[in-house]
Amino acid sequence: MTAENRSRNRALLNFILLPLLFLTVALLGGLRISAENHSFIFVAPPLVTLVLAVLLMLLFIRGRLFDLKHWVGRDLPPLTNISHGLLLLTLFFASAQAFNSVLPEQGLLYWLFSFFFLWTLWNNQFSSFDARRLLRSLAVLFGTAFVLKHMLLASLYDRDGGWIKKLASALVQGVSLGTFDAPAFAPATGYISFFTLSFYVAGLLLLIFAADYDLDEARNQVALQTEHSGLSNQQIARDSLGD
Repeated sequence: MTAENRSRNRALLNFILLPLLFLTVALLGGLRISAENHSFIFVAPPLVTLVLAVLLMLLFIRGRLFDLKHWVGRDLPPLTNISHGLLLLTLFFASAQAFNSVLPEQGLLYWLFSFFFLWTLWNNQFSSFDARRLLRSLAVLFGTAFVLKHMLLASLYDRDGGWIKKLASALVQGVSLGTFDAPAFAPATGYISFFTLSFYVAGLLLLIFAADYDLDEARNQVALQTEHSGLSNQQIARDSLGD
């Protein structure tokens, strides 16, 4: 009964909960609230976010956040392959929209943020880490970008003029960097981005727990096979001595 419950919980996680979480992130990542009339604005993910999502998926594979051999293969049932394929697809678009949620919409800061993400993910391709270390790195990366965009830059983009905008205007007086022409959004946009990133990190955390469970299960199967092989060898030795 315990093994059956584990199988059901695993199916519920992989086929229902995780796809819903990542699909929610994919839908909310491009949502903005207009500062003028509080209407919904949907921002399509820029091309750079798709590149970032590809780099991040490669890191997930290297960090063993999921094992493609056990997720998609010819030995698995067709429905399992389709379900895992859809889960990977939602994870990819959720990753792209997570970056979209914390990237400035335009101006110099958009390119600075994009370069920062690209440089970080590209360097991580050549470093050694595991899934937990990768999750901590992503949490810090998205957390830093969230604070910069929705807390510090929100004051900079405020048309009424916050203290950060006044200070920046004084520092770059007479210089146009394309920074202050960025669109301003309602404060609710920051809350949407916060929950978007929270759902995304929660989904990655659940993936890590599932990967650890698969690893423990594989180790148990190897131990049982080794024990069974040892018992079989002992039985053969006894039979040969009896003869």
